Amino acid sequence: MFSTLAYTVFEESIKKYHEKDDVYQSFENPYPDDKIEHLLYRKNWIDTVQWHYEDIIRDPDIDPVSALDLKRKIDASNQDRTDTVEYIDSYFLNKYKDVKPKPEATINSESPAWAIDRLSILALKIYHMEEEVNREGASEEHKEKCQAKLEVLLEQKKDLSTAIDQLLADIGAGDKYMKVYKQMKMYNDEELNPVLYQNKK
Repeated sequence: MFSTLAYTVFEESIKKYHEKDDVYQSFENPYPDDKIEHLLYRKNWIDTVQWHYEDIIRDPDIDPVSALDLKRKIDASNQDRTDTVEYIDSYFLNKYKDVKPKPEATINSESPAWAIDRLSILALKIYHMEEEVNREGASEEHKEKCQAKLEVLLEQKKDLSTAIDQLLADIGAGDKYMKVYKQMKMYNDEELNPVLYQNKK
């Protein structure tokens, strides 16, 4: 199942990142760039780094200059994340390009890659919730609360994985069809963000 492949790659990426646990560490993709695993690994690495950016920027004692720099890194990361999701959807569009949708075929509320995006984030939630369950020095009450949350996250993983695999099966069978709408983010575009285009005058 595709969801199993994706989740395995996500876990690999998360584990590799936490060997150094440093947002500024170098990135190396272990998969050839013509394989879907390459995109999946890159997608999760982006998510993992951004997860830790979001932790750092919430430090109440963070230097304002550092916070601004980090905010811009988060913006760039969001754009990179969106671009990578669209590359993953392009993979599926190509994979199913010869499938003729049935007359009664319907469209899904989200594309396969955006569902996979949620699975990547879920993998991070599970990893970090497991850390909290096993955190040395944490109270038993804290661990029990985190264990209950972890069980919910694991159920979400099961449900989301099933939904992704069912969606791909439906597309392959012609029962569903997919469209990819570019996200058209405006805040990074000098032609669309008023703050940016007014400063060009």
